[in-house]
Amino acid sequence: MSFKIVVTDYEFEKLDFEETVFEESGLDIEFIKVNCKTEDEVIEAAKDADALLNQYAPISRRVIESLTNCKVISRYGVGVDTIDITAAKEKNITVCNVPDYGIEEVSNHTLALLMSWSRKIVELNNAVKSGTWDFSIGSPIYRFENRVFAILGFGKIPRRVIEKVAPLGFKLVGYDPFVSKEEMAKYGVEKVELSEALALADILSIHVPLVESTHHLINTNSLATLKDGVFIINTARGPIVETNAIIEGLKSGKIAGAALDVVEEEPLSLGHELLSFDNVYITPHSAFYSQEAVKELRSKAAKNIVDKLAGIAPPYVIV
Repeated sequence: MSFKIVVTDYEFEKLDFEETVFEESGLDIEFIKVNCKTEDEVIEAAKDADALLNQYAPISRRVIESLTNCKVISRYGVGVDTIDITAAKEKNITVCNVPDYGIEEVSNHTLALLMSWSRKIVELNNAVKSGTWDFSIGSPIYRFENRVFAILGFGKIPRRVIEKVAPLGFKLVGYDPFVSKEEMAKYGVEKVELSEALALADILSIHVPLVESTHHLINTNSLATLKDGVFIINTARGPIVETNAIIEGLKSGKIAGAALDVVEEEPLSLGHELLSFDNVYITPHSAFYSQEAVKELRSKAAKNIVDKLAGIAPPYVIV
């Protein structure tokens, strides 16, 4: 039996890791490589596919209902917000992700953003290079002791973040409705409700998945409950944080600064207002990246498909 696998979209230079997994599987596989942007493009390319590899292209209900042979959709990444999970389940299509490939990378990136902003590394570096030798350019800088680091979400990545942040001396609080206070306490974190986490935070680090209930979790209303001078880090998903609320908070001083690896509009247009703030650090959705992580991500995403088509239960199944 032969199988048709379609990669709906990808931003890698080549797909050699995936090809290796498919070749070593022993299955008869036709691997189709496209770069779709719209539902119509996905439907045209994938309607008779046995499996889909997906990065950012929309796998909506309309797309899923057009699939005649599909048995499995595997996504490059942890989040599956590009895929209509309910529609896939109704059609008995297995949906897989790769939840464990970038734990070290994202937690390291979070720590790097925290340390860089807290010590005003970018501002001081830029000042020195422009001819100004003055430590006060970075003012104010605070010690970490007695400041509150609040983490939203308590899955694999945020737990690793906490392990790296804990020795710095912060008071640690966390919000996750699906994790017990006893579990958080093992990491030295006090479990609080969302409203408490927002009210207590000096540093707010966001690690929740993007689902309907977390879309614009940080918005104009929730922002008003934060302390003045809060610093926000987002290495999760852009739409969790409402861009206009961040901009207004920066203008008013409610937000002292932000470090964003993800934003609602990706890529940001060159004239976007967020780029005008010196106290905002932005990286191009790169927290996941290392040479090792990319290989692991792509190989595991492909292996999900191979296992399903071979009649083996994939290790990473959403539905």
